[in-house]
Amino acid sequence: MKRKAKPAAPAQTLPKTLTGIQGLDEITLGGLPQGRPTLVCGGAGCGKTMLALEFLIRGAMKYGEPGVCMMFEESASELAANVRSLGFDLDKLVAQKKIVLDHVHIERSEFEETGEYNLDGLFIRLGHAIDSIGAKRVVLDTIEALFAGLPNHSILRAELRRLFRWLKDRGVTAVITGERGDSSVTRYGLEEYVADCVIILDHRVEEQISTRLLRVLKYRGTTHGMNEYPFLISAHGISVLPITSLRLDHEAPTQRLSTGVARLDEMLGGKGVFRGSSVLISGTPGTGKSSIAAKFVEAACQRGERALLFAYEESAAQIVRNMRSIGIDLDKHVQRGLLQIHSSRPTLQGLEQHLVMMHDAVCEFRPSVVAVDPISNLSFETNESAVKPTLMRLIDFLKQRQITAFFTSLTTGGGLRSSPEDSQIGVSSLMDVWLLLRNSELNGEHNRTLYVLKARGMSHSNQVREFLLSDAGIDLVDVYVGAAGVLTGSTREMQEAQELAASTLRGQNHERKLRQLAGKRKAIEAQIAMLQAESDAEGAEVNFVIAQERLQEKDALQNSKELAALRSGKGGSRPTRKNS
Repeated sequence: MKRKAKPAAPAQTLPKTLTGIQGLDEITLGGLPQGRPTLVCGGAGCGKTMLALEFLIRGAMKYGEPGVCMMFEESASELAANVRSLGFDLDKLVAQKKIVLDHVHIERSEFEETGEYNLDGLFIRLGHAIDSIGAKRVVLDTIEALFAGLPNHSILRAELRRLFRWLKDRGVTAVITGERGDSSVTRYGLEEYVADCVIILDHRVEEQISTRLLRVLKYRGTTHGMNEYPFLISAHGISVLPITSLRLDHEAPTQRLSTGVARLDEMLGGKGVFRGSSVLISGTPGTGKSSIAAKFVEAACQRGERALLFAYEESAAQIVRNMRSIGIDLDKHVQRGLLQIHSSRPTLQGLEQHLVMMHDAVCEFRPSVVAVDPISNLSFETNESAVKPTLMRLIDFLKQRQITAFFTSLTTGGGLRSSPEDSQIGVSSLMDVWLLLRNSELNGEHNRTLYVLKARGMSHSNQVREFLLSDAGIDLVDVYVGAAGVLTGSTREMQEAQELAASTLRGQNHERKLRQLAGKRKAIEAQIAMLQAESDAEGAEVNFVIAQERLQEKDALQNSKELAALRSGKGGSRPTRKNS
């Protein structure tokens, strides 16, 4: 009898401490190494201190883990004032004994090196602060200030090793900030070899747009995201939004929403688009992309739902005015609080800042519909590759919340016979529905056409419709397809008028022929009636003659009988003829 093999023991995972920072826990697959030091290094202004403090504050507020922050550059009051801009009340946490702030003033010019340099005094001071509140988290900001002016690098390296080992022995999860070196990760080139986790922050400016980037350089004992991830410091703290942080596990609602254009709904199976889906409408300038987006937003507000419109080309007042010319009144929905219009230039902020702004607006307003007009304005010649990841994160974020998204994109393309254009920044593959608008030039005028390039999960029309904008609103009409090809605009109207005239003429000709036939039928019926009358008259005459002849025959027979009777003497004396 064979013994059953014992199930393999589950792999031991490294204990981790959640930072509470959006996106960072997902990149690190669970947070920072628990009970071990993490080094956060970068240049000036890249956000080292803010990241370390948010790690400390989130631990105290969300996870019940008190923390100690030992600063070597800023005072406690300065630090509290700085983080107040992120919405954190550091003074309150200190008063509640959830955080201890300890400012260690070090000025090397005031000290004279007389003996061996060591950190024993720091260990005693830090240990007392940890014990006073039972701290689980420690922040040291910044480590360069601790060794400023120390010429002996061998002593420095030895003391750094002691510091990192002391933190491990105390079992606290520590974040230590450090300045970026010229040729190494940090200024002294040793901390990255001592720390169990190293995070590099960078602050770059390209095309006059600043971007902060985060990268996990090293993480002992566990896998982690290896890419560079943009991050932001906003009014709600630090946000790191990697592509991998949002999984494809969102639900797929079956409810359908109207686009606001009845004929467009017909082209989408007669019911519109799925709730929570992403819709892209792309086209050349002047094809009516913004108008359809506004109509979609208006339809949501008319259903009593909230809608957000992010515009990058026109101000809110200009959008309201322009849409009113085609029968779309957005202002009343703004006044009712169902619609918010956020207008800004793409160059005002970086892509990641736009994304976080959208996230904050969505979380605060909680809309069911979001429109972005146009996404192509977010791209620049040097960083178009960054737009797709940004939009991917936005689309996934909206899908997670089952928010229906409507995006417009400027494209360049040809006529109806040309191959379908891409969406300029390569996001068409992320969309559930793709509508394509085009300008058609014929006989000295241009007209708009629309067709559904794709619509996932629903039947949709393969026809091209002419797209009309007028005082009455938006409408779609069937284009004319004849021997000369597709006709739109006045050419279509002229052709339709000609066909109507020809149809009217044919109808009139048919009526004339029917009248002629009816006249012939009446003439024939009159002839038949006359012949019938003649026949009846001739029949009456024949009957009269026959009757006369029969009467004559009867009289003749009677006379013959009487004569025979007289001759036989049975009939009496024959009357005598008297002579006159």
